[in-house]
Amino acid sequence: MEDMDHYAALINRLRYKHLSMISLLDRHRNLHQAAGALNMSQPAATRMLREIETTFECQLFERTPRGLTPTPLGEVLIGFADNALTRLDRFAEELHRHRSGDHGQLVVGAIMGAAPDLVADAVIAMKRDRPRLRLRLMGETSDQLVSLLAHNRIDLAIARFATAMEHNLFDFEPLGNETMMAVVRREHPLAGDRDLSLEPLLEAWPWILQPLATPARQLLEKELELHGLVSPRDVVECGSIFAALQLVQRSDAILVMSESVLRDYLAFDILTPLSVSIGQTLAPFGLLTRKNETLNEPARHFCEILRQAAMLKR
Repeated sequence: MEDMDHYAALINRLRYKHLSMISLLDRHRNLHQAAGALNMSQPAATRMLREIETTFECQLFERTPRGLTPTPLGEVLIGFADNALTRLDRFAEELHRHRSGDHGQLVVGAIMGAAPDLVADAVIAMKRDRPRLRLRLMGETSDQLVSLLAHNRIDLAIARFATAMEHNLFDFEPLGNETMMAVVRREHPLAGDRDLSLEPLLEAWPWILQPLATPARQLLEKELELHGLVSPRDVVECGSIFAALQLVQRSDAILVMSESVLRDYLAFDILTPLSVSIGQTLAPFGLLTRKNETLNEPARHFCEILRQAAMLKR
């Protein structure tokens, strides 16, 4: 308990400029450049770093001929500094917007499978209620969104857990699920074939899949394993929805993606579905928020809109 009190006292001694110094040293790995970014001399920056290291009673950066390298404790302090600075910057921006007559901001991350339907409807409803709210929507894969949420870059995420231990860091509330489809371009040799088997397709054709770190890809690989099938031999891993859609239209590759993202491409006969079953074991996506943290009022309101929209789609 005394050790915890001791380290809490150390954290309280850190000033905003200390945090900026640590973050800039990590970014530049050069004391002269960090000093310039802080508009101070290099000797003053050297004294500040020595003061921080004296406070923590250990070395935070190793001095090497190639620059500064964080020690293990330095890495921990860098993470703390980056998170604290991000939250302070966002608070300052939100305070400015309130004073200038705007009404706060909300940053939401969503997997693309949820964005075309559930999230789009919720954003439209939110902006109808609060037209002056600054709402930013980021479309990424679940693993990327979990990282953004952990580093306070977004207020909440509509995604899946990316690893088994993330339930210790985030609360999860299921909202819905995606229907995964395998599609090809309209003129593809397989287009229109109603008697397809998955196994030969894995060997004979190129595939466009999400990166291995994503839950959708991991579950697809698990599904292949359960059926005794090997992974596709020829794979392009693509984390960009736009790039994947461009690739499948210009090649003979098979693309696996959420039906909600593909819907317009199918309706306009740009892409055509293949008669194979893909992604049947995909877990539900849901609302991810940081544990033991109270959401701001716009975020709470957006969550309620999401819940209502999810109920209407069930």
